[in-house]
Amino acid sequence: MELTYTNYLKVEELINLQELKSSPQEHDEMLFIIIHQAYELWFKQILHEAQELVNRLRSNKITDAQKTLKRMITIMKVLVHQVDILETMTPLEFLKFRNYLDSASGFQSTQFRELEFLLGMKNSTALQRTDADSLQRAKLEERFASPTLWDEFVKYLNSNSFDIPDEYLNRDFTKKIEPNDKLQEILIDIYKNSPIIAQFCELLLDFDEGLQEWRYRHVQMVQRTIGNKSGTGGSSGADYLKSTLFRQAFPDLWIIRAEFSI
Repeated sequence: MELTYTNYLKVEELINLQELKSSPQEHDEMLFIIIHQAYELWFKQILHEAQELVNRLRSNKITDAQKTLKRMITIMKVLVHQVDILETMTPLEFLKFRNYLDSASGFQSTQFRELEFLLGMKNSTALQRTDADSLQRAKLEERFASPTLWDEFVKYLNSNSFDIPDEYLNRDFTKKIEPNDKLQEILIDIYKNSPIIAQFCELLLDFDEGLQEWRYRHVQMVQRTIGNKSGTGGSSGADYLKSTLFRQAFPDLWIIRAEFSI
């Protein structure tokens, strides 16, 4: 078969993946499905780019790693802007099909949990929300036990003659990232004397800030749509989302802002 745009991208399969549950079908359910399917595709791409980022750090290619991280930041901006599209749907329009979602909830997004784990936001209870023998559970367990993106960056620093504390290099990767005074001293020195690595640090903060912006926009969108009602799937809705705001993936980089001096 000749390779065409349609069969290369599997367009026919793609545009038939939207199965509306409302009966009679509600117009706005199509938008709701497509937006969230697009989110999952972008989550997949971010995770794909993150693995390449790790590979480049391990290969000591910091400039190439910066390029990959810039792409991840740009994708995050797209995720934020997609909220604007969702907000064109009024609360009444959403309520027309909301009950048809039954127990389905964005709370159950395995790929987003993978992204959180990659960034060090590890919570073992998230593992329990997937079937024990499912592929999704296996992926989450692997990500849960693996080094975070920050751990990979710290290992890169150590391989480039920065004296990273042993307790940090050998930490338990299933635990959340805790700030480290010695590491912060190294980071301050990097900002003063290693501009290329310092630029990479700033890009990490850009990505971290982008994720926080997406969380904030998501909270506001949920409140705008359902107020303080419980979310689908039994989640606490906006209250839960509020509790995730301002979680910092790279706390050491934020802490040192107050320590700079000329």
